[in-house]
Amino acid sequence: MLLRSIAVLVAANVMNNKVAPRLGPVTSVLATAALVTAARRSGLSWRDIGFADGRRGAVAGGALAATVAAGYAVGVAWPRTRPLFRDERALSLSRARVVEEALIQVPFGTVLLEEVGFRGALYAMLRRRHGTVAATAASSALFGLWHVLPAIDMARANPALGELTAGGTGRLAVPRVVAGSVVSTAAAGVLFCELRRRRGLLAPAMLHLATNSLGYLFARISHAGGAARPPSGTAQRHA
Repeated sequence: MLLRSIAVLVAANVMNNKVAPRLGPVTSVLATAALVTAARRSGLSWRDIGFADGRRGAVAGGALAATVAAGYAVGVAWPRTRPLFRDERALSLSRARVVEEALIQVPFGTVLLEEVGFRGALYAMLRRRHGTVAATAASSALFGLWHVLPAIDMARANPALGELTAGGTGRLAVPRVVAGSVVSTAAAGVLFCELRRRRGLLAPAMLHLATNSLGYLFARISHAGGAARPPSGTAQRHA
């Protein structure tokens, strides 16, 4: 069941990033159902998978989501970090598509599968066989590798991020962004696993949702703020 679950995740990753990104919510819902079914058939309970502690998870998740919003607001307000929010993937979309991404694609195409898949079913199967530490390490490492394809797109869509990680050399921008994304998301996976262990799946899901969905909002805000009042450093680079 474990290897089959990993195969389902790999197939969903390719579908959502390369084959049919707009169908991500459909692919992810089907993949999530397959993973939960596999976990249940292997003998895991709903609590084992992480469907527990709803109230405590909502409180913790709400507080973490508010923290993310505050951090984004500070980052957009500071001229030196504002360019990092200017993701062309968000800025090139119409308002209707931004709403679709924030309210449909992210919750159902990204967060649902990643949380129920990595922190729910996969984590539970690994934990039963190998213990909590191994489950956290393995599921988080796989979560990091899951972000290789999205990181390639992110590096190409956000030049400021590429320049920052590559030290101003474009040749190394994509590999360094990808490596940084894998490491950072694996570290985030450890945090999410701990939240899941203590508060159930809802807490990391709310944090994850806020991080991704609010990213679209603040990308638009950063663009509007930069157009109205561009930082001097940016003006000098384009002069």
